[in-house]
Amino acid sequence: MARYTGPSCRLCRREGQKLFLKGERCYSTKCAIERRNYAPGQHGQGRKKISEYGLQLREKQKVKRYYGVLETQFEHYFDKAASKAGITGENLLIMLETRLDNVVFRMGLASSRKEARQLIRHGHFSINGKKANIPSILVKEGDVVQVKENSSSSSKFKQVKETTLTTPDWVTVDFEKLEGKVVTLPTRENIDIPIEEHLIVELYSK
Repeated sequence: MARYTGPSCRLCRREGQKLFLKGERCYSTKCAIERRNYAPGQHGQGRKKISEYGLQLREKQKVKRYYGVLETQFEHYFDKAASKAGITGENLLIMLETRLDNVVFRMGLASSRKEARQLIRHGHFSINGKKANIPSILVKEGDVVQVKENSSSSSKFKQVKETTLTTPDWVTVDFEKLEGKVVTLPTRENIDIPIEEHLIVELYSK
């Protein structure tokens, strides 16, 4: 399957803001945005007027990179969001937010979405007691996400047990048991990323 294999920090610099793709590094002074807050490439520091289309495209790219999805996947999510009742842009963000890899990250069981995807693919998690090794699974209200028993003794999850993180209101987490529950589906107010989703809707409406 196609995937981006280049430097994660380059993506943040291209979008001009932190996308939190590298876990703890993003919160330190080593973060690329802190050190080189301009676009990558030879002309990265040059000023350039951005068209309306350019703004819409950048917003779409930002969301794709934030959640780690590819173009075809993103289009699929948009089509599903547009076919549902409600506001298309909000539906899109809520669907992306309920991907298993994002939920694992939001629960604090992984330091980044990238790490969450890797742990899921390696079979470390279950949903409602059933093996879940596909990062794009959409969780539902009431689902319980748990680290599998034979994985809980690894150094990674021992470290997780010792952390105390603030989690979103729509999930509850028991770090000792290494499990979390989706209490309710997130609303737009629960999604704290600086996104203007209406620009994405306008882009696909052309």
